[in-house]
Amino acid sequence: MQLQALRIERFIEQTLTAKEQKLQVSASRAREQVLAQVSAVREALEEEEQRLLEEVQREEERVEQCLLTQRAHWSQAMTNLTQTRSRLVHTLTHTPDTQLAISAQEIAERIEEGEGIGEPCDTVQLNMNPGCGDSKLLRGLWATAVLQGPNAYGSSHFKFDERTVSPLLSLSDDLCTLTFLHKKPRQSPPYDPARFDSWPNVLGSLSMSSGTHNWVVDVGQSGAFKVGVCYASLQRKGSGNEARLGHNSQSWVLSHYDGEYSFCHEGKKESLRVVKRPQKVGLLLDWPSHTLLFYEPDSSAVLHSVTHHFSAPLLPACAVTDRSITILH
Repeated sequence: MQLQALRIERFIEQTLTAKEQKLQVSASRAREQVLAQVSAVREALEEEEQRLLEEVQREEERVEQCLLTQRAHWSQAMTNLTQTRSRLVHTLTHTPDTQLAISAQEIAERIEEGEGIGEPCDTVQLNMNPGCGDSKLLRGLWATAVLQGPNAYGSSHFKFDERTVSPLLSLSDDLCTLTFLHKKPRQSPPYDPARFDSWPNVLGSLSMSSGTHNWVVDVGQSGAFKVGVCYASLQRKGSGNEARLGHNSQSWVLSHYDGEYSFCHEGKKESLRVVKRPQKVGLLLDWPSHTLLFYEPDSSAVLHSVTHHFSAPLLPACAVTDRSITILH
C-alpha cells in the first residue's frame, strides 16, 4: 500500500503536473492557430469584398455613362427629327404647287436628313456585366460554409427514376447504381414516354424549385459519365441534341470523357482544370441565388460553378457509357 501510495504521489507530481503544463501550451497554440487562420480568412475576405464592391461600382458607373450618352444622343435625334418633320409639313402645306416642283431637291434633302438619324437599338454595353461580382474565392468559401458549416445541408435523398432509364443502362434493385451495358439487351423495356430511347441517360426522382440541395455521385473508375441537372421538359426520344445532356438549353452537366473534364450547356464545352481525378462528384444547387456548383466532396474543392436564372423545376440528370456510377446517401 505504501508503494502504491508512492506511485500515486509520483503520478500526481510528475505526470499530471507535466500534462497540465503541456495542456496550457497546447491550448495556447491552438488558440493562436485559430485566431491566425480566422484572421487570414477575414483579411482575405475583406480584401475580396473591397475588390468586388469596387468592380461593381465601376461597372455601374460604366453602364450609367452609356445610358446617359444614349439618352442624350437619342433625345437630340428626336428633337432634330421633330424639327425636320415640322419644316417638311410647313413646306408642303404652305408652298404653292408651282413652287413645290422647284423645291423638290430641298424636300428630298430634308427627308434624307431625317432618315439618316437611324433606328435605336439595344446593345450589350447597356447591360451590367453579371460576372462583375463573381469571385472564385468567395464561391469556394460559400460552398464550404454551406457544406461543412454549423448549419450544413444534408444530402438530398433521391434515387434514379426507373421510368427514365435508357435501354443502354442497367439500374440496380435499390435504384441507386447505373451500369452501362456493352451489349444492348435483346428485349427492349416497355414503352414509356418518360424513357430515353437513344442516349444513355437517366433522371433523378427529386424535383427542385426552391431551397438548397446537394447530392454526391460515386463515379469510381468510370471513364465516361455526365452528372448535372435538367428541366423535366427535356426531350426523351430520338438521337438528336435535344435529348443529349449538355447539348441543349435545358441541361447543365459536368462531363468526363477521354480523360478530360468539361462543363457542357447548349452544346458549348468549357474545359475544366482538375488536378486530381475525383472518385466522387458532389453537386450543390442553391435555388435562391440561382447557383449550380460541382465540387469534390473529400476536399470541398470547387470544380465548376454556374449562375443561371432557372425558369422551371430541375431534376438531377446523369449519363454513363463506361462502368458504373452510384448515388451516395
